[in-house]
Amino acid sequence: MSYQWPVEAKDLFEERYPQMAGSGLPVADVDAVRASITDMWPDEPGGWVHEWSALATRYAEAGSHGLSALAYGWARFPTLADQAKRAALAHQTEQYLLAAPGFAVTFRRDVLDLPYRGGLTRVPVHVFTPPGVTGRRPMLLVSGGVDSWKMDLHGLLLTLCSHTGLPAVAFDIPGTGDSQVPMSPDGAEIVRGLIGQVRNLGNGLVVHVGISMGGHYSARSGLAGEADAAIVLGGPVEAAFARGRLTRFGMDGIVGNALGFDRRPSHDELFTALAAFSLRPLLDLDGQAPMLVVNGADDVHVPPDDTLVFEGRRDTEVHLLPGTGHCAVTRLPEVLRIISEWLPRTLSALRTGPATTAGPN
Repeated sequence: MSYQWPVEAKDLFEERYPQMAGSGLPVADVDAVRASITDMWPDEPGGWVHEWSALATRYAEAGSHGLSALAYGWARFPTLADQAKRAALAHQTEQYLLAAPGFAVTFRRDVLDLPYRGGLTRVPVHVFTPPGVTGRRPMLLVSGGVDSWKMDLHGLLLTLCSHTGLPAVAFDIPGTGDSQVPMSPDGAEIVRGLIGQVRNLGNGLVVHVGISMGGHYSARSGLAGEADAAIVLGGPVEAAFARGRLTRFGMDGIVGNALGFDRRPSHDELFTALAAFSLRPLLDLDGQAPMLVVNGADDVHVPPDDTLVFEGRRDTEVHLLPGTGHCAVTRLPEVLRIISEWLPRTLSALRTGPATTAGPN
């Protein structure tokens, strides 16, 4: 189920241009596409999916499959609201797999059958193993957001593998990308199944790393003690689901599509659905795993309260970084340094016994 909704292409460029320009695409090509797009939905010259797909096709014809996958990722952005967007995702997958032999890691794509609502759902995952890694190691389980999915996070996934020296398994959260089911709190069942599968790939320790809405699911994994540790980058937890939010950059339509609506929901329908995602019941308990929570203080989507609510909790380190926005992407080197310092310390404590003190804020 999917639907289109009123959203200005220029607003999406305003918000996402740094991400586009920093993804590895030539900036001149990004600028040319930006200048050519006049509308969000028509699959014709001047339309978002048409212009991004034309760029992706040129890359593919030149044999630049990695760049083509990146461009197709922007063609299908921000969600699979129509057939043209779904076709762009299929092309992105094709080009990504063609580029895979050139990745700086060992790569494979697996499709898992995981329990969901009394049956099974198919969940494609991407498995990355850094060069030279042998034996069974702790595993990173990585979930992206409602509009930036596992293939879109390729550069970050490679960087995480490089910085941590650990294998990573990436998946799309329910309602996005390759997922076969809408986003709902029941999606936690899928994540539990993934954690169990990923334990068997490594030495039994799983660190769930979540970005944006994927950070909601990693926060849940950590608070519930289902993962052995959790890293939350810009994850909505409680305050982000309050009525009246999701008003900028088309986020109401992005989330509405992920939730499985087939037409634009009313504000009451949207926020009734989102209220069920609040992690307050788990925040009121104390069964959590060690957690690292990071976001930018200037996030337009997730309020500071959803980061600061973790301050003072057992086995938890919190960083709300000034001068940066959602997921602190413009201070990514600092975020990676924080992760690289926190993770070995946390894994060492997990191997020897439970941690006893909270980390610095």
